[in-house]
Amino acid sequence: MKVAIWDTYVQKKDGSVMHFDIIVPHFVTDELVIIDKGKLYLSKKGQEGQPLTSKECHYCHMGIATDVMKSAINAQGYYILELENCSQF
Repeated sequence: MKVAIWDTYVQKKDGSVMHFDIIVPHFVTDELVIIDKGKLYLSKKGQEGQPLTSKECHYCHMGIATDVMKSAINAQGYYILELENCSQF
């Protein structure tokens, strides 16, 4: 499965910066749809209401999904790859 990877940096409520990738099927190109996926993720992490716009989220590159990514994309339409400071604690 070919996927688009969107590099995302969001300032957390404590002032630190979360770095994660929003990974969607390659044909999903609507930036607002992708940002909405990121907002869902932020809510799950207790970071709802934090700014997430095209300023914080940029298309990075295309890639090939792993089995874990494919499973998440098939279930919910996206996958989040946590990179830095994504833990709630």
